Amino acid sequence: MKYDLIIKNVSVVDGTGREAFDGAVAVRDGYIVKVYENEQPAQDDLDNSKTVADGQWKTLSPGFIDIHSHSDVSIMGAPTAESRILQGVTTEFGGNCGLSAAPLNPEYESDLKYYLREGWGNNTFAWESMGEYLDKVQELQPSVNLGTFVGHGTLRIAAMGFCPEAPSREQMDCMKKMLRDSLSEGAFGLSSGLIYPPGSFAQSSELIELAKELVPFDAVYSTHMRNEGLHLIDSVIEAIELGEKSGAFVEISHHKEIRKELWENAVYETIALMKDARKKGIKVAFDQYPYRASATSLDSKVSQWALEGGQDELFRRLREPETRARLRDEANSSHQGRWGDIFIAYAYGEENRWTVGKSIAEIAKIQDKDPADTCFDLILATDGRVNEVNYGMCENDIEYIMRQEFGVIGSDGEAMTLDFDGIPHPRNFGAFPRVLSHYCRERKLFSLETAIYKMTGSPAKRMGLTDRGLIAEGMHADMVLFDFETINDTPSYNDPKKACEGIERVYVNGVLTAYNGVHTGARAGQVLRKSNKANI
Repeated sequence: MKYDLIIKNVSVVDGTGREAFDGAVAVRDGYIVKVYENEQPAQDDLDNSKTVADGQWKTLSPGFIDIHSHSDVSIMGAPTAESRILQGVTTEFGGNCGLSAAPLNPEYESDLKYYLREGWGNNTFAWESMGEYLDKVQELQPSVNLGTFVGHGTLRIAAMGFCPEAPSREQMDCMKKMLRDSLSEGAFGLSSGLIYPPGSFAQSSELIELAKELVPFDAVYSTHMRNEGLHLIDSVIEAIELGEKSGAFVEISHHKEIRKELWENAVYETIALMKDARKKGIKVAFDQYPYRASATSLDSKVSQWALEGGQDELFRRLREPETRARLRDEANSSHQGRWGDIFIAYAYGEENRWTVGKSIAEIAKIQDKDPADTCFDLILATDGRVNEVNYGMCENDIEYIMRQEFGVIGSDGEAMTLDFDGIPHPRNFGAFPRVLSHYCRERKLFSLETAIYKMTGSPAKRMGLTDRGLIAEGMHADMVLFDFETINDTPSYNDPKKACEGIERVYVNGVLTAYNGVHTGARAGQVLRKSNKANI
């Protein structure tokens, strides 16, 4: 056979941002080998193709690229990655927000397990280095293509555990070596999570010194900034200064404002700051998920100093009456009027599952407890394995951010199965179709071609992928066939674990992996390793 697959009669949105064209695509050995622009395959080509699919003039685009995910941890338990595939994501980058599955220092293995929370659970690490981790993922044969960042928090744990102090020169050199090794073994960059201990213990000088190591590798620094609330502007300034002083490309993660006091105000200033920095040649951009609620671990509601020393010290402090009283006052003060917006998405243990789907305020009322005490007791009862969904953003801010040409889409989700335990944030299952259905088709913020560019060509370019993200000859055949008129993000906050409507076919490396909302069982994904020979 001349071709393995031809998809004919499609409207091709090729991922470059240019206008769609009618045509067809031919695939062989997992690659796009011919694009028929404004024409259809000759009968001889059709006869010499193993499979011919009639697209019935639906839209064919590159597979969606999720620049911000956490699947590097969860992929081990969910290699079919239904939450990714069924929304059209074919490539994703894990290891964000400072959390990555590697590298590991066995001395601090328990600290890393706690840092990775319920995504790792009680499993045993089967690697130490980034290269060994990537080998294990490839052995797993996931359904999705997966690359990863190396997390700053993971590096810090490997070098010094949950110590709040500045690293010694020896510890700093250790982190830099582990970072260089991870980059050499295929990581795409460094991520930070500056609201999560131990990352939150780091000063800017520490982050700048590490980010300088990225430059010879042409690697990205992705940051969950120090604050996305009352001090959002200061946090953006810190991120821009890091880019200026280190020379690294700065990716601001899931850009948003979560405090009502600064809605329709702060993000206008932060976008202006980024635009001004870009004019000066500082490499800064952002990604965004299309929802007004965030999600994270519930212990983020505890003052950061309480995690000094790690999980055991946190639990000790939550049990010690005087220390708990101080933490209670701090939590109630910082969350005044907000406990009713924070809902439990996942709680480990059968006895705790009744809390899932309820707000902290509701649970506190049922238990006749103080809201902060309710939060602390849940953390203790679940051994820290409890997640939240937090309603904190403004739609006008979301739309203003999304209109910016230097923003791309990232879900902040992870690989899950349809029977995942709990009520996870719908972004895990529906982020990319939501952009297409709500913000593109209904709200008309931008054209379909621009929306697809934000999901494919732009993130591919940002991450240095030269063989994915476009419908073009020589590219890997990662493709999504969908009906733009009917595509819909059916996953909701109350019922998130479902396939999105309107996605007819998803191909990963030329293999049909989802058909009309059903996973085929195919696991044709590849582990992506950046060509990271340092330019020194």
